[in-house]
Amino acid sequence: MADVHPRTAIDYKTIDLGGRFTLTAPERGWRGDIHLPGDVHTALLEAGEIPDPYFGQNEDAVAWVYKTPWTVERAFDVPADMADGFLTLTLSEVDCLATVLLNGEAIAETQNQFIRYDIDVTGKVRPGENTLTIAFAAVPEVAQARADAHPFAIPYAAMNQKVAHLNFVRKAACHAGWDWGICLMPIGVYGRMELRRVPLARTESVQVDQHHEDGAVTLEIKTRVHAFGDGEITLIHTFDGQEIGGSVAVKKGENLFTHMLVVHDPELWWPSGQGDQPLYDLRTDVDGEVTVRKIGLRKLEWVVEPDAIDHSFKCRINGRDITMMGANWIPADAIPSRITPETVRDLLESAKAANYNMLRVWGGGQYEPDWFYDLCDELGLLVWQDFMFSCMPYPSDRAFLADVATEITQQVRRLSHHASIALWCGDNEVIGSLNWYPETRANRDRHLANYDRMSKLLSDIVADEDPQRRFWPSSPSLGYMDFADGWHVDTRGDMHFWDVWHSAKPFEHYRTVQPRFASEFGFQSFTSMNVIETFTEPGDRNPSSPVMETHQRNDGGNARILETMCRYFRFPKGFEEMVFLSQVQQGLAIKTAIEFWRSTKPRCMGTLYWQINDIWPVASWSSLDYGGQWKLLHYLAKRFFAPINIVAVPEGGEIVIKGMNDGPAATDIILDVSLVGMDGQANPLHRLDISLGLESASELVRVPLEAVGEDRFVLLEWRDRDGNLIGTNDFFPRAYKYYNLPAAQVSAAWHSDDTGHHLTLQSDACAFFVTAHSDCAGYFSDNCVTLLPGRGVTLSFIPRKGAAPSLDDLQNSLRISHLAQTY
Repeated sequence: MADVHPRTAIDYKTIDLGGRFTLTAPERGWRGDIHLPGDVHTALLEAGEIPDPYFGQNEDAVAWVYKTPWTVERAFDVPADMADGFLTLTLSEVDCLATVLLNGEAIAETQNQFIRYDIDVTGKVRPGENTLTIAFAAVPEVAQARADAHPFAIPYAAMNQKVAHLNFVRKAACHAGWDWGICLMPIGVYGRMELRRVPLARTESVQVDQHHEDGAVTLEIKTRVHAFGDGEITLIHTFDGQEIGGSVAVKKGENLFTHMLVVHDPELWWPSGQGDQPLYDLRTDVDGEVTVRKIGLRKLEWVVEPDAIDHSFKCRINGRDITMMGANWIPADAIPSRITPETVRDLLESAKAANYNMLRVWGGGQYEPDWFYDLCDELGLLVWQDFMFSCMPYPSDRAFLADVATEITQQVRRLSHHASIALWCGDNEVIGSLNWYPETRANRDRHLANYDRMSKLLSDIVADEDPQRRFWPSSPSLGYMDFADGWHVDTRGDMHFWDVWHSAKPFEHYRTVQPRFASEFGFQSFTSMNVIETFTEPGDRNPSSPVMETHQRNDGGNARILETMCRYFRFPKGFEEMVFLSQVQQGLAIKTAIEFWRSTKPRCMGTLYWQINDIWPVASWSSLDYGGQWKLLHYLAKRFFAPINIVAVPEGGEIVIKGMNDGPAATDIILDVSLVGMDGQANPLHRLDISLGLESASELVRVPLEAVGEDRFVLLEWRDRDGNLIGTNDFFPRAYKYYNLPAAQVSAAWHSDDTGHHLTLQSDACAFFVTAHSDCAGYFSDNCVTLLPGRGVTLSFIPRKGAAPSLDDLQNSLRISHLAQTY
């Protein structure tokens, strides 16, 4: 008969075990300090033991760090009364292969960065001083040994990773490098480190399913607790002035309790740009262990159903079909200690400022901390959440799958209450990778069966743990149980379209496909000049220098940037101009794709370009530099993701002008279509009074290509009925190198008022991609603009990261660039 534990007067209590630890590398005879949560690289940097890994070619100089076993240890005091009750040592985000010792006794082995370890230490903790030790193994050795022991060869992503067989270890794949990432293979603990005392049971998870009907929401609150024995606990939920729960009986082990609560006349949560993001507090008290979760009330559906084309793939929220607009997200830094709420908030606020409503958390990175998803809830950013598998096959033996089952179950339970979580996706490009490697091509049947074991496990866990959300097997994918090529089929599912970058196709090639949902596509640029200066000496500032090539991880990437530059532009006169022009063409590439795909609405209902952020300073596909500075692509994204947009699409011998409205309501606009010559003379062509609905993009007017001629471009300007300018766009029928650009002189004048600092730009001739640069932390309300003589543009400066630059700071760091200056 199981022991029955009567109610006790013991309070819930925790001891934070984070803080200063002693860091040692016995093999190297090194000893120093480390602060946990944190990582070994940060500790070694602070001790002056290693150089800045991001500078020059220092990556290889610090590679010894991840090849070395490390140990961390600290003493901590436990009050005498902590010996009563039941004790759990909770460690999360342990990276990753480690032995955990308490007072010299091994109490756990960790092997998965993505699992929260709750270790029963009842009776093992003594009053007074205790010692916690974590001994980390060298991951490369273990990964190699596991691969060698596997009954058949499973290839790894050698084209991206410098450490072999990381698919045998549950660690962020990009820690070993990627085609935009440095290989550091960090070691440490990044999450919770605490000793928890409970009277009888500890909280495992709190999930909330929402049932929307007749103007009310029924919340199904599912609480899991782990009980150390049979007995009774108190479980109380508080939500919006309502309280539910009370005393419940528990059995030893895991217990699930479900409570139902109705919210009448709820304030609904909407993605950014569609409405507000009200959040309700759900307070859960389990015998004094209190957790608070923010709940956004919304009904979210993925509509995947037959249509006239094939199958739709779109997100419906609160009954409204909404076009998803945004980018792919990778970890915010290669050094985990630098991934802070402040750093991430800055990046996410820039996403919202550029009219994003969705981010895809990519499967080669990590599940983000709780506060990341809290921020997405607050900002109205939906999350397409990949599970952490990417670009290579993985084992499917019982031990590996059991570890993965714990990981996925924990992550779904941890995150499913968030309004921002829109979709669970099984992996990134793992289905497609079966066609990449000699081993998988030689026996695709075996590797497909191996893949299906994992995919089914993930699908089943989502169905059991979060039945209200859709599971999507892979990205890209054509759908349930379809293991065909998702890269080149554009009639259903989501699509990764990389032909323009990897096959060096022209930007116009984006118009050869019409995806239902484009979840990956991109084009590189160099990182900004002031960022390049942080990792180079002056002599390194050449696109083919060893340092610049070290900071380009995609084979042939710098050459492809320059090759494309020659296709569209005259070759720049210097390195700084080359850097600027690379960002212009990156923006043009993604603008070409997204404007066209948005113009096919409702066929295409999502565009997520690769990628928003960088993990270190590098040439990449990002629209934000490492550190969060806006590249030109991010400014263009703010425009091409604007809810109301007017675009020009070439079709045969005509230019089709199309309008789309992805806002919350139908809108009336006045559209002016003009032809502008290099002399700045604008010739009006059409003035249209238009009502833009939400259901589909609208064809507004056609302009014959021959009417434009060889020396003019199409200018689009749209205003509201009161004459206020909403947006502008332009279209050049030919590559820019064919136009004789005037040597424009751009003037800049600052002024300040109660709303901040403002910059007015004027030009004496046509000037294109006119961009204001400032080294102050912030961005402009617009940038990379077209200036016509006599038409000034005023930009407001928006500070970032709490900065408050003075007018003198802005004036002294201002630089103006435009296209004609690059020649």
